[in-house]
Amino acid sequence: MKGQPNDRAIILGQYILENNATVRATANKFGISKSTVHKDVSERLLKIQPQLYIEVKKILEKNKQERHIRGGMATKKKYEEIAKMNKKSCGDN
Repeated sequence: MKGQPNDRAIILGQYILENNATVRATANKFGISKSTVHKDVSERLLKIQPQLYIEVKKILEKNKQERHIRGGMATKKKYEEIAKMNKKSCGDN
């Protein structure tokens, strides 16, 4: 996503707000790095649209508090898939 950094910061902030998105999901959606998203919404957005910054910050704080839960769920899913694959391979003999 090329263009003016201030315009990009607004677009990213609006996307996070509308989709309750994480920094990672936003970066993937727009094809840019997580650090670019973070800098845009935490530094640039504060200077150009403080009200949007406040709303985005709330979402990012909520995501930060929940990240350990998402990580645990991802690990659980990973091991469930491994167990499923092992069960399949044992049944083929």
